[in-house]
Amino acid sequence: MRRKASLVLLAFAVFFAALSPLLRWYAFPRLAKIPPNQYQDMVLEAKPAILLDYGTMRARKVPKVSIVQTLKGNAEESARIEQSAGRDVVVWDALTHVAGPDGKMVSQIPERYIFDAHTQEPVHATGEMVDGDPVRRTGIEYKWPFLTEKRDYDYFDAQTRTAAPIHYKGTRTFRGLEVYYFEQTIPWTKVALPKKMPVEGITPQTVEKAGTSRWYSTKRMFWVEPVTGAPVNGEEIHREELRGGSLVPGGGKVTAFSGHVKMRPDYVDATVGLVTSQRRLVLLLTSHLPWGFLALGAALLTLSLVLEARGRRPARGRTEPDRPERVSSA
Repeated sequence: MRRKASLVLLAFAVFFAALSPLLRWYAFPRLAKIPPNQYQDMVLEAKPAILLDYGTMRARKVPKVSIVQTLKGNAEESARIEQSAGRDVVVWDALTHVAGPDGKMVSQIPERYIFDAHTQEPVHATGEMVDGDPVRRTGIEYKWPFLTEKRDYDYFDAQTRTAAPIHYKGTRTFRGLEVYYFEQTIPWTKVALPKKMPVEGITPQTVEKAGTSRWYSTKRMFWVEPVTGAPVNGEEIHREELRGGSLVPGGGKVTAFSGHVKMRPDYVDATVGLVTSQRRLVLLLTSHLPWGFLALGAALLTLSLVLEARGRRPARGRTEPDRPERVSSA
């Protein structure tokens, strides 16, 4: 009986020991993915800020500028692109809406971001765009990969329509979570005017005809929870200018928008809570279950060997049977 039990325990030990790496290196990369129908929104604020008054074409200080970002998963488009791409794809229809202190629109830029549901790498397909302009993204945007590494990544900048390195600057603690801190600086660059302008009658075409161009620079900062790859906080020191032409007084330059943009505290709290719960699920697949199964396999193997050894050991107190005496023949 002991030998049969030891063989059963040995079989379970092999099973759990084999399951440990399979769960981490085979199951996890296939199970961990962004759902195609995910929806999230975020409110950021610059308090105070400098904003252009298009009536006088002069910059003025305002108490607050609000930026509302929405990311809406387009499940229909995901399913359509997956048929030709041959992999799990997520399509995010994003909108960045900037409003002044009176609630009126300052700018509004839509995006369609198409990426691999598992790795967050861009997937190039018809419809990929920023503000109606077709783009071919490189690098990540909005989210880092699962199990983010301590290294630089290429991060796509929607204003310039290009990717640039975002640098890992160290590990920090944010709201009780260990996070990786990243920074990206975009130098002054000439960028396209938004298709939707804040003043009726003014279009990108009329601004360009006047010889005026839009320039942009930013310092972008993210606090990223490395297990999920989700930013739990983000800030930007954002600056925009209109330069040259007949629209700018004296043909020089004027600030269109300048401010230190930060996530609103209630959205930070909600994001930290959501990421904390998701972190537990990812750790279950990458750490807790694999190491638990490995430990269980080792314990079962040890128990199996102990039972096998006991089964082979003679029982205590057992005596040898008496041997018959030989009778010598005369």
